[in-house]
Amino acid sequence: MSAHAFVGMLAVTALTLFVPATAQAQASGDPAAGLSLARQWCTSCHLVEPAGRGGQSGPTFLEIANSPDRTRPTLQAWLTNPHPPMPNLNLSNKEINDVIAYLESLRGQM
Repeated sequence: MSAHAFVGMLAVTALTLFVPATAQAQASGDPAAGLSLARQWCTSCHLVEPAGRGGQSGPTFLEIANSPDRTRPTLQAWLTNPHPPMPNLNLSNKEINDVIAYLESLRGQM
């Protein structure tokens, strides 16, 4: 195998390994960004942080995070097409993944 072909094969291998990892990272979301979004949009109705302040008209984020029926797919569906009384915040896919990542970081903290 020539040096040029070897370098090309390494580049393809590296790209193949990198792309799925990047896609997975984007799909899993950023918990810190999710907390920031939740503080901005959700505290009027929800207690977002375990030791924080917030509204009491919706379940706490700890309750949401630790509810067995609140899986990633159900949370994605809910945040994509919320139902009253929750307003439609028109969150992007990245923002939804970030909020879900924050919720997932709260699991087991009850």
